[in-house]
Amino acid sequence: MADINSTMQPERMTDEQNEETISIMEILLRFVRYWKWFVLGIAVALVVVFLYLRYTTPVYNVTSSIILKESKNQRLQQSMLGGMDGLQLGGLGTVSNLENEIFILQSRSIIRNVVNRLNLHTSYIVEGRIKSTDLYKQSPVVVSMVQSKLDSLKQNIEFTMQVDDQAGTVKVSGLFDGAQTDTVFTALPAQLPTPQGDISFTRRPGVEGNGRPLSVVIQHPEAVLRQYRGSLSIQQASRQASVLNLSVNTPYPEKGKDFLNMLVEVYNNETIEDNKMEAFNTQAFINDRIAIINAELGEAERDVEDYKRRQGLTDLQADLQRNMQMGSQYESQLVQVETQLNVVNSLNAYINDPKNVNKTLPTNVGVEDPTLAATTSEYNRLVLERERLSQSMTADNPAMRRLDEQISGLRQNINSSINSVQQGLSIQRRDARNQANIYGGRIGSVPTQEREFMELSREQQIKASLFLMLLQKREENALELAATANSAKVLDEAMPVGKVSPRSMILLLAALMLGVLVPAGIIYLMDILQYKIRTRADVDRINKVPVLGEIPKHEEGDNVAVQENETRPIDEAFRMARTNLMLTLGADNKVVVFTSTVSGEGKSFVAINMAISTALLDKKVLLIGMDLRIPHLKEYMGLDSSDGITSYLSGFEKDIDSLIVPSGLHPNLYALPAGPIPPNPAELLSRPTLDSAIAKLKEEFDYIFIDSAPSAQVTDTLILSRVTDATVYVCRADYSSKGNLRFANSLMEQNKLKNMLLVVNEVSEFHRGYGYGYGYGYGYGYGNKGGKRKKSGKVKR
Repeated sequence: MADINSTMQPERMTDEQNEETISIMEILLRFVRYWKWFVLGIAVALVVVFLYLRYTTPVYNVTSSIILKESKNQRLQQSMLGGMDGLQLGGLGTVSNLENEIFILQSRSIIRNVVNRLNLHTSYIVEGRIKSTDLYKQSPVVVSMVQSKLDSLKQNIEFTMQVDDQAGTVKVSGLFDGAQTDTVFTALPAQLPTPQGDISFTRRPGVEGNGRPLSVVIQHPEAVLRQYRGSLSIQQASRQASVLNLSVNTPYPEKGKDFLNMLVEVYNNETIEDNKMEAFNTQAFINDRIAIINAELGEAERDVEDYKRRQGLTDLQADLQRNMQMGSQYESQLVQVETQLNVVNSLNAYINDPKNVNKTLPTNVGVEDPTLAATTSEYNRLVLERERLSQSMTADNPAMRRLDEQISGLRQNINSSINSVQQGLSIQRRDARNQANIYGGRIGSVPTQEREFMELSREQQIKASLFLMLLQKREENALELAATANSAKVLDEAMPVGKVSPRSMILLLAALMLGVLVPAGIIYLMDILQYKIRTRADVDRINKVPVLGEIPKHEEGDNVAVQENETRPIDEAFRMARTNLMLTLGADNKVVVFTSTVSGEGKSFVAINMAISTALLDKKVLLIGMDLRIPHLKEYMGLDSSDGITSYLSGFEKDIDSLIVPSGLHPNLYALPAGPIPPNPAELLSRPTLDSAIAKLKEEFDYIFIDSAPSAQVTDTLILSRVTDATVYVCRADYSSKGNLRFANSLMEQNKLKNMLLVVNEVSEFHRGYGYGYGYGYGYGYGNKGGKRKKSGKVKR
């Protein structure tokens, strides 16, 4: 017995270490046997995808690209900042500007303008045999509504229109505010009054009506706006370029092309309007200053004229020519400085006027200070940018707040720059006046009239110079106003580049994956929920009992399966189990009991064929039927004896050898049937008579195999354990539950059965369905012989 334990211990340790290991082949074979499920799943998925592709309207991607031109203000700013890291600062400005332009292109106001101008809120649907189509520009009649009525729609307007050019009629029918309306127009244009507003019908040139009914749908522009705004994508081509890639996804490529083209057109128009607004503000400022300077210049000229007339002045004296020239130079410099100072003072008054807070500042008005000019240009650009962004953003938007902060900061910078320029010009004026006074002292002999005349003449020159400068700036501003250009230039015209959805290859791949994964998931779920053992892998995951062997599936009713000189899988399986059993038992152990958890697992079948296989080794084998409640050994082997071991244990028969009969299957195989069913099987097996009988039989036979009762239903097998050397525990694939194996584990852990060895019966070689045909069941009770008779067989010799 110690040898058996020492032999079993390494195998038990190995099984415990590999309890959770599942071979890849086991997993694959578990799914391969359901190959029809996978074929059916793939076929169904492919059919579904085919129907989806056939009846789904495809969505296309329409793309275009534009390049944004630098505005005048940006060019001025870059020229002013070019000397100090101009490249880096310009790059940052370009990225920021592009991000703002992207927001503007995606703004609700611009997209709403595009939708309204293209009439995208009206669809003309024609029903086809497979799918519906929007005719768009191919509709023979254009349906429209007043914009104010469109904006006030509470729900979509839907009606049917049928245009028949041969009959010269347009039939309109539909439900308007719950009331059915049927109208026939014989001439177009025409109007249809409805509770939602008047609907206009006009003829589309070049498109003929064939009498086919059209479903006309008028949507609220906001719904169409959200649709196109959601599908519109604008991306910067690269960080260094001012190129934007526009794309929109739509089922109708023609609509997508018109949408992108119109989007660029509307954007350019609004940019031109912004530039014109700045030019108009500058023009109004210049005109106001010209009117004021013109009046002052006229007054100065009249003063000069009156003075000359009163004083009778002529040309200056020749001897004062040199001093006069020098004085004139400084006087000229003084004129220029005072002119600049006058312009700066006027600009300061304009900036500080509360009425001009949200207006652009005049530019190019004669101020020669480069810092002030650059700051003013940047301020005007931000004011225009804020005005455009305010159409699509609220005042508390982070972008709007950032712009307000930038504008406020620039306005403070402009005031500071103006103060600085005023101080500088004041200093220049003082220096020029001092120099002029020096030379004026040198010509002190000049008559008072001449000096007074020069003062009047100087005032006249200042006004005249300022007047000429304003006239020049007005002409420059007029040229800019007349020569406005688009801000965005189209690089690539809008065109469809490919189908976005449905993507046939992806859907087919998904169908193949679903066709495989869904059946695999079902099979996996079935495997998880399966409470019966089905494969050897199931046994390895749960079982702790050393496995003696696996018996493959065999013919139903063929209780005697082993035949001599045969190499069938079942013969080889029993040979393998027999060899393992012999090695396990050793030379001194002879008594083996065969049991199972419940009835129907094939313990009698395994006991009979193991006995036959052992007898083929020229060993004298005795097979004892000790399933005393529902004995099957007699009927399975076709024995004629009516007595058995119960007769000996009950004391009715004193000689046990007289109860042993030849099996009829092999000369070395003998049988001792159970005999009559006793009323007390457990008590009968507990008698010492059994011990003496087994001891006597061990002297006469090489091996003794005992077919016992199921261990989980009665205690007979546990009682027999005292006279046995080993226990062959039988489970049946696709019949025994996993709880049966756990019950066997508990028996082994509690040492209730000696040296347990497991035989897995009815294993399918290719892991397909199991269907072992044992047709009997245990209905344990006294005197109950239930069970279905099976035919017996003979061993070929």
